Parts: sequence; structure tokens; C-alpha cells
Amino acid sequence: MFIRLLSIFIFVPLMELYILITAGQIIGIWPTVSLIMLTGVAGAWLARSQGLEILRRIQDETARGQMPAITLIDGALVLVGGLLLLTPGFFTDVLGFSFLVPATRSLWRQGLTVWLQRQIQHGTVTIHRS
Repeated sequence: MFIRLLSIFIFVPLMELYILITAGQIIGIWPTVSLIMLTGVAGAWLARSQGLEILRRIQDETARGQMPAITLIDGALVLVGGLLLLTPGFFTDVLGFSFLVPATRSLWRQGLTVWLQRQIQHGTVTIHRS
């Protein structure tokens, strides 16, 4: 696990730098900076609107006495998407937007749900109910 995280913390910033430098050479420095700022503003708006929608859904589901498990996963994905959009760079922006847009977020949610089910079956993750 440590090696994976170390690889991510080394590979992703290097890739972002490469993409930013290449974009700066192709379209220029100021358009590149403007695009980064634009994706930040758009991402903040999208994260806020999706986050508020998820909070409303959690309240509705708990008011009906239902466990909002899927909605909580959506909330976690929106949080991660918002954090990725805080990181300057195009790769993390695209990944962050994919966590925020409902259509692509559902694909991430399905994958995460399958992964969590496997972890529970293998005993890597346990759930305790009160």
C-alpha cells in the first residue's frame, strides 16, 4: 500500500507538470492559467451544488427511516472530486469532474460498491452494527 501511495504522489505531480508545460507551449501561458482558474471556479460551483443535493437526499432518506448508504458513497465521491479540483492541473481536474457529474459519478459508485463488497467478503473491511 505504501508503495502505491508513494507512486501516486510522485507520478501524478510529474504528469501534471508535463501536461501544464505542454499546454503552456501549445496555447500559451495565460490561456493555460485561465483554463486552470476556470476549471477551479466551475468545479467549486459544481461541488457546492452537488454537495447540497446530496445533503438534501440524505435528509430525505433518513426522514423516511432509510439508511442512505448509496447517497453517502455519492457524498464521499463528491468530496474527493472537490478535493481533486483544488489541485492545479488538467488531469486531476478531469478526474475531479468525473466524480462530480452525476452520470460519471454513478460509474465510479458502481466500481466502488463492487470493491467494497469484495473487501467485506474477504474480511479486509468489517461493518459493525449497533
